[in-house]
Amino acid sequence: MYSIRSLQILAASPLILGIIPAGCQEAGSPELPNILWITSEDNSPLLGCYGNSFATTPVLDRLAEEGFLYTRAYANAPVCAPARNTIITGMYASSGGNQHMRSFYSKPEVARYYPHYLREKGYYTTNNAKEDYNIDPDQTTGIWDESGRNAHYRNRNQGQPFFAIFNTTISHESSIHTPRAPEDLRHDPEAVPLPPYHPDTPEIRHDWAYYYDRVEEMDAWVGEILKELEESGEAENTIVFYYADHGGILGRSKRYVYETGTHVPFIVRIPEKFKHLWPAIRPGSRVERLISFVDLAPTLLSIIDTPVPEYMQGQAFLGGQKTEDPEYAYMFRDRMDERYDMSRSVRDSKYRYIRNYMPHRIYGQPLEYLWRAPSMSSWETACRAGNCNPVQNAYWNTKPAEELYDTENDPWEVNNLAPDPACLDVLERMRKACNDWMIEIKDAGFIPEADLAGRTGVVSAYDHLRREKTDIAEIISAAEKSTFADPGDFDEIVSFLKSEESAIRYWGVTGLLLMDGMQEETADILTGALNDSSENVVIAAAEALYSKGNPEAGRSGLLKSLGSPNSFARTHALNVIDCVDDNSPEMRDAVIRMVVDNGPMDRQRFDLRAARRLLEKWDIDPAIHGIEFSW
Repeated sequence: MYSIRSLQILAASPLILGIIPAGCQEAGSPELPNILWITSEDNSPLLGCYGNSFATTPVLDRLAEEGFLYTRAYANAPVCAPARNTIITGMYASSGGNQHMRSFYSKPEVARYYPHYLREKGYYTTNNAKEDYNIDPDQTTGIWDESGRNAHYRNRNQGQPFFAIFNTTISHESSIHTPRAPEDLRHDPEAVPLPPYHPDTPEIRHDWAYYYDRVEEMDAWVGEILKELEESGEAENTIVFYYADHGGILGRSKRYVYETGTHVPFIVRIPEKFKHLWPAIRPGSRVERLISFVDLAPTLLSIIDTPVPEYMQGQAFLGGQKTEDPEYAYMFRDRMDERYDMSRSVRDSKYRYIRNYMPHRIYGQPLEYLWRAPSMSSWETACRAGNCNPVQNAYWNTKPAEELYDTENDPWEVNNLAPDPACLDVLERMRKACNDWMIEIKDAGFIPEADLAGRTGVVSAYDHLRREKTDIAEIISAAEKSTFADPGDFDEIVSFLKSEESAIRYWGVTGLLLMDGMQEETADILTGALNDSSENVVIAAAEALYSKGNPEAGRSGLLKSLGSPNSFARTHALNVIDCVDDNSPEMRDAVIRMVVDNGPMDRQRFDLRAARRLLEKWDIDPAIHGIEFSW
């Protein structure tokens, strides 16, 4: 049986009616606007039009005057690949199982990439040039008419509407990896405003100033794209979107579900001839509606009068299918390259709620790519030297299970209101909103990655969870109970280890890890868990045994896991080895053997990245063992 929306889609589908010939439209049909997306990478809304007086962004400031500036726009993930996965599918990457940074799992069968709908409507679609959809590459071919550095709307047929993306890496995180001489900086490091969580060091001031330089250069590049549009004669026929793919780029921004990692600049300029699409009375207005990347695909379909399919999880914010303003925007964070962590976040018009499911991990887990910025080592050194205040030291400590911030009065999110009884009503409301959302989308992140990869094979997590009728709500409930780790819940948490669902057993072991003290039977329970069929359960049990004073038993579990054929199990184990700081000869030899046995030294192998960190920490020369890392 078809739903009403499915029937509407079938009725309107060019696959049924016949694709509109390129460059043609049906007689009497509304004119289709061209749509131009200009995207920059890794930059928060530190622009003049957002009130930042230190920024030099005349082009974007003018675009905001000519268009509509969205003040509450969010990336659903604070890093590029999961964020772009969410955009291209119109589904949260955490629902599809594509939430881990740099992963290549299958896409949900139901999902169609939004350019397919545009092409069926007669659009010429181009992408210049980044894709990075966090999906099996075999499933990302044929999306665009053109994709690459030469892709351009000028290559379309005469009269054909276009959808075009131009993306720049000028403001990307990598831009600050190589310091610039002080005399070459246009923004004064001594005058740069610092967030309260960053210590005042020369390297941090340099990286902030250099970042503002790069944003200025990005702004000039946007000007070139807009000038080219004007010269093409298509400006009055073209809706222009500008946005960044997530926040960034200095420590505690990109990769974190704070404002600095998820709040993005977002400007839409709509020509007079399409003023029926205006979100406010006049250009130059600020739009307060909460929007996020999951809304982009539904909004595109709404603009071109194509029914939004039921599987899309966002809401249109322009066009005929525009919805009422939502109360919340949702965000997620999972594995970032070689480091495991897991957080979920909800944002309303005033508050941000964060739920941390690995509170035993510090915020500042060493990450190879992030640590290439001189500012990171500077911050870490300052902390170790005792030159940081409590706000600046917090990054190097473990996390609370819950965080709550009043973003109006605390824009840098340094005053956690979650423990404040006066904020209990807000905390409970947003906690519930987060929980309801995770259950609704069947958040795949609650099944640890090695386990999920082993279960699904070539099937997407989205499809697997639905075909197997996996009770995600029950798994989430176990995660909630376990990560609050109340000693009064000991018996219930132990009962989780008897579940047939391995993810529930994993969260049960995590609960024992987080509990203070050691009940008499805990050691036997954890030792028994070392024989679990789930490698993630084994590794979590091993870490718990270290924390309870039994490193010998814990070591046996980690040594076994290092020999796993599952690279994500090895990565998880290496994370734990680093955290428990086991540098015994037996562990050193096992890590070296794992690296040698699992070459070549590909940077996209996160087990090898994690292993390299350990070799450096232990001051082991890899060349002595015939190891040559390629990065």
